[in-house]
Amino acid sequence: MKTKPTETTIWQKLIRLAEKPYDLTAPGALSGSGRIGTMVCRSAGLRLLYAMQRVDEQVLTAFQELADGFDLVGRFQEMRGGAVLNRIDGWPSENRQVLHTASRDLFSENPLAPAATAQAKRELTQLERFIWEVDERHLLGSTGKPFTTMVNIGIGGSDLGPRAVNEALRAYYRPGRQVRFVANVDPDDASAVLASVDLSETLVTIVSKSGTTLETLTNEELARSAYRSGGLDPARHFLAVTGVGSPMEDPQRYLRSFAMFDYIGGRYSTTSMVGCVTLGFALGMEHLYAFLRGAAEMDEAAGHPAVRDNLPLLLALFGIWNRNFLGYPTLAILPYSQALHRFPAHLQQCDMESNGKSITRFGEPVSAATGPIVWGEPGTNGQHAFYQLLHQGTEIVPVEFIGFRENQYGQDLPVDGTSSQQKLIANLLAQAVALASGRDHDNPNRRFAGNRPSSIIVGNRLDPRTMGNLLALYEAKIVMQGFVWQINSFDQEGVQLGKQLATELLDLLKSGTNNGSTIGGELLREFEK
Repeated sequence: MKTKPTETTIWQKLIRLAEKPYDLTAPGALSGSGRIGTMVCRSAGLRLLYAMQRVDEQVLTAFQELADGFDLVGRFQEMRGGAVLNRIDGWPSENRQVLHTASRDLFSENPLAPAATAQAKRELTQLERFIWEVDERHLLGSTGKPFTTMVNIGIGGSDLGPRAVNEALRAYYRPGRQVRFVANVDPDDASAVLASVDLSETLVTIVSKSGTTLETLTNEELARSAYRSGGLDPARHFLAVTGVGSPMEDPQRYLRSFAMFDYIGGRYSTTSMVGCVTLGFALGMEHLYAFLRGAAEMDEAAGHPAVRDNLPLLLALFGIWNRNFLGYPTLAILPYSQALHRFPAHLQQCDMESNGKSITRFGEPVSAATGPIVWGEPGTNGQHAFYQLLHQGTEIVPVEFIGFRENQYGQDLPVDGTSSQQKLIANLLAQAVALASGRDHDNPNRRFAGNRPSSIIVGNRLDPRTMGNLLALYEAKIVMQGFVWQINSFDQEGVQLGKQLATELLDLLKSGTNNGSTIGGELLREFEK
């Protein structure tokens, strides 16, 4: 539909409802009404508690009208089936399918994009064989040692998602296995990581779809130099994860090569070989398949037509409500799980690179504010850092809390009558209540206004399957919001201008002839003084 979202009847209805949103601070607003027990959504292995959002039955009914009017579930299913959604009508664009969901649609007899899923299965079969050869010591390093470590070299989507999931599932690593990551072109990043591992026992995975990513290739050469300096043959240690036809498809330089496909964008690629190589090595194939199954379960759940039974859709619509109708420009994602300490960084890229757009998929200026500024850190650490602003600052920041009933390691003990996990959960719930309800006080410095919305995503334990649920939940949420805003959530033209200008400055550095005739040249001269 080409009609601007803001010109639709349902948009105007939501504007009117937002003039007087549900008052979370009113007497009985949260207690005694059954609101907390009824405002719960279940999908796959997760639950969403949303009583602390500023919505009532009228707003939730309007959410369904919006979802139906914009055909959000239908468009999501079209995406899963291979519709060409990565495009801008009438303008040159990538013009591609969007099939990250096909990389985990492995458990259905009738996958929605059978050709893409067949490709994913072939790559997983190759990975399974490779992991077996490593485990059985048919593949050894230059000095005959077995491989115990993998270093992943990539940037952006080739780093953030895989790093976040590896960190989240470190409790499930196989004994004796570790994975490290290098992303920043700052040479100190690569130097520190390479110095911390035994290179003779280390595989290095180079991840670049184009095979030409400047930062990644620079770090690859630093790594190869370290291997050669140690008398090791890089070709017996280096793996490639790259696009079909990429210059990195070179068996003389890489022990093995795994394929990336054009229809999977970098920030959505964690369930492809981009993430599966490190996860398969570290977790083993059984846990890797559990992770993929969890993602597939949430993809299926995102196809449910009823808003209140579709967690990704409901979460997306709360984001639309808070961003477009209540006027809140940011979103904090606060996991009460130390294992998820890198997950907000991944979601920051996934959301802001996807929906940080001001042009519609028709090539016209958007009519409504698009993606929020996304940020976050784990609780309870954040409570002693930035929560002051969340509670009493002038900017209202909607929050998505993430918590689990059980910890990963099962190691805990009571201190002052309660376990650490109980303290963690109590803090999470207390923050949600405090943000919503606030507190009146004679001392204005101790007064809390309340009416600061939040949702709570609850899982049983952060295991591989639940991590798959969580990853796919946010991917679907982001995509559905893009459908509402009528933008292309699958390209990233915004990163190109900076790359182009950096290349021009590098040419000046190589030539040694900087005369300061450009703005960048002038800045470079001042920087180097």
